[in-house]
Amino acid sequence: MGSRELMQIGEVAERTGLSLRTIRYYEEVGIVVPSARSQGGFRLYTQADVNRLLVVKRMKPVELTLDQIRELLEILDRLAAAGESLGRTERVTLQTKLREFQATARAREAVLETQLCMIREFADDLSIHLDDVPTGAGRRAVAG
Repeated sequence: MGSRELMQIGEVAERTGLSLRTIRYYEEVGIVVPSARSQGGFRLYTQADVNRLLVVKRMKPVELTLDQIRELLEILDRLAAAGESLGRTERVTLQTKLREFQATARAREAVLETQLCMIREFADDLSIHLDDVPTGAGRRAVAG
């Protein structure tokens, strides 16, 4: 692997939008471990590591526990690594677990969609009140 293919944690943070602290935490709990270390001990990440962090980032709004995140990553890894060599029984078992995670994600999506609708309604309600306030009058009312 050439040195251009390895990234230090700062570049990974920029690419993923995750904080350095979060990336280090994911390493501590064994969710995403850097592929290498420099001679100076700096964490070095591959594009595959970045992709894994992005998957974990997308899991965050679903509010999965660390154990659930680990389990889901293991399932995805197993499916990717085994490919066609995976036995039918194991493939069905893994796909059943994936369907359960998908159902959890869909349920969370529904909750967030409801919350988003409420936020939109609230913002619309505020707009109605703002449309009734003449320009400048609102500033006086706040200052007074």
